[in-house]
Amino acid sequence: MLTTGYTEAEYGGVSVLVGAERGAYPYANSVLVRGSAETLVIDPSLSLVGSAPPADLVLVSHAHEDHVAGLGQYDGPVLTHEKDLGALRSLKAMAAGYGLPPEATEKTEAMLREEFFVRDRPDASGFTDGAVFDLGGRTVTVVHLPGHTAGHCGFLIEPDAFLFVADIDLTSFGPFYGGIGSSLPDFEASVRRCQEIDARWYGTAHQKGVIEGATEFGRQLDAFFAVIERRDATLLSHLREPRTLEEIAERRLVYRPHVEGPHVRPVERRTAAQHLSRLMEAGLVAETGDGRFRAT
Repeated sequence: MLTTGYTEAEYGGVSVLVGAERGAYPYANSVLVRGSAETLVIDPSLSLVGSAPPADLVLVSHAHEDHVAGLGQYDGPVLTHEKDLGALRSLKAMAAGYGLPPEATEKTEAMLREEFFVRDRPDASGFTDGAVFDLGGRTVTVVHLPGHTAGHCGFLIEPDAFLFVADIDLTSFGPFYGGIGSSLPDFEASVRRCQEIDARWYGTAHQKGVIEGATEFGRQLDAFFAVIERRDATLLSHLREPRTLEEIAERRLVYRPHVEGPHVRPVERRTAAQHLSRLMEAGLVAETGDGRFRAT
């Protein structure tokens, strides 16, 4: 059953609208930023449905359903990175972006519409890395952090020194780069970029919430990044014997064995392919010549 409503937590002049279950999916944490001239919302989540605070414009970190479910509460300007703009403008494009079989894609369209209230937003416009939104005495600067999606972004809010990192969310699940527009190398580069930004507070879109201080954020970011290395190690162990890509996907690098759904195999296959490429470039894995791969 849908839980609406949120808890508001203040960090300087930034309000984090903490979603149900600490922002765990299908919920998320939204951000409200007030200036002397304008107010904006970042990532209106399910928890804002029916109780959305007023805002002059909306910024979307990336075009996934849990980050736009409350978007229908706003009629003003909506902006996201230009590389995610198509999925924000079109529900069909968003559903197709998950790379599922046709029947599953149709069901996904219905799920987006009925459970996340996603609607076409042809009025949405795009921004690029470094774009600055001046709200009057407070600015919000776009920090492009691709990898999760091609257009995934964070936002640096000044003078509060608050960096919203969206789905670089520091959870134990680890980085997700199994979508059509995802990229493991880009995700790694985005993690490094986050490490270089000295902020007071670092806000995530999901359970971890807000982390105070660059030292603690760096520690948790290292632990988050280590999941990638564990996936490498799991794959290398599995490749002591030659395996096909499909066999590797069956072994699973991302989801636990009990997780089911049409999304599981495509995500596992795309994730495995990226790790194979990474390990082959490092000389740790080689093709055997029959469509199989083996650790060297």
